[in-house]
Amino acid sequence: MAAPRTHHRPVALAIWLIAAGVIGWIAAFALTAERIHLLQNPSDSASCDFNIVVQCGANLASPQGSVFGFPNPLLGLTGWVAPIVVGAAVLAGARFARWFWMLFWAGMAFAFGFIVWLISQSIFSIGTLCPWCMVTWFVTIPSFYAVTLHLLRSGVVPLSRRAREVAGTLSGWVPLMAVLSYVAIAVIAQIRLDWLSFL
Repeated sequence: MAAPRTHHRPVALAIWLIAAGVIGWIAAFALTAERIHLLQNPSDSASCDFNIVVQCGANLASPQGSVFGFPNPLLGLTGWVAPIVVGAAVLAGARFARWFWMLFWAGMAFAFGFIVWLISQSIFSIGTLCPWCMVTWFVTIPSFYAVTLHLLRSGVVPLSRRAREVAGTLSGWVPLMAVLSYVAIAVIAQIRLDWLSFL
């Protein structure tokens, strides 16, 4: 039998969502500004183009940079508002219905899946590491882990008490899980692109 939901405010999660949302929004804004600049000045290079491997220009100009028919950073400009609002609401004492949390998680899952695909495209197809894109990766990965584990430990997803306890324990390991994810990306990128030699 699934354990009932708990109603403890996830303060740490709320603070992280606000911080991640702000950082992600800044990265999306910077990429949007770069894309507009390149459209206005096609002969220029982006300010985040440091060398042939570490750059933004190739990513922004690639088909992968406009998957839905418009620049991907526009998704970030709108999408990163949600974690900020949810985090602020939780700090203010809001309690959301199960459907709301599941909808929010679906958005985070989409963002996570999308950046995993973009990471693979960046490393294996485009052959670059975009600095502002990596900032987005940096905040999306732990945000997805943290929200997923919160839903599991709090009972939003009906689970046994034992499963919730495991999710609660894993919640404390989100930073390590994120670091291991970053290391895996860095190792794969090094094997494929030898990016360290360009620093």
